[in-house]
Amino acid sequence: MTDFDPANFANVSPKEFAQLVKSTPDAKIAEVMSGDLRGKILGAVFDRMPSLFRADRAGSANACIHWNITGRADGGTDTYEVVIENATCAVSDTPSRDPKLSLTMSPVDFLKIVSGGGNPVMMFMTGKLKAKGDLGLAANIANLFDIPKS
Repeated sequence: MTDFDPANFANVSPKEFAQLVKSTPDAKIAEVMSGDLRGKILGAVFDRMPSLFRADRAGSANACIHWNITGRADGGTDTYEVVIENATCAVSDTPSRDPKLSLTMSPVDFLKIVSGGGNPVMMFMTGKLKAKGDLGLAANIANLFDIPKS
């Protein structure tokens, strides 16, 4: 992720971001995501989610999803709330609702999932991704967003 500058994230397309994640060794991603750039990278990814949301695929879905990204330098976890309702998607870094689904994963696995380079089902089966709540919703999340095919 040495070529990745969160200050220029708005200029990086989802496909370019996917290629960057795919071409960067896991150890390097883990190193970057345990440092000072973590908040900027997570913020940029979550800020982009509403623009990648596919309202046409959401139907009447109403859900609150908590994304718990482990591995902070202080040993903590960052939690972001994604609320899908009335064919809209809103994101907050200060969760305020009870989640219908709670997902917990490492920052490396998170970046792989959101960039289309990771298989969430296999991650769940191998314990890399923990899901609590509506597993049907968990299986359908990828269909609700334009995720690059890396």
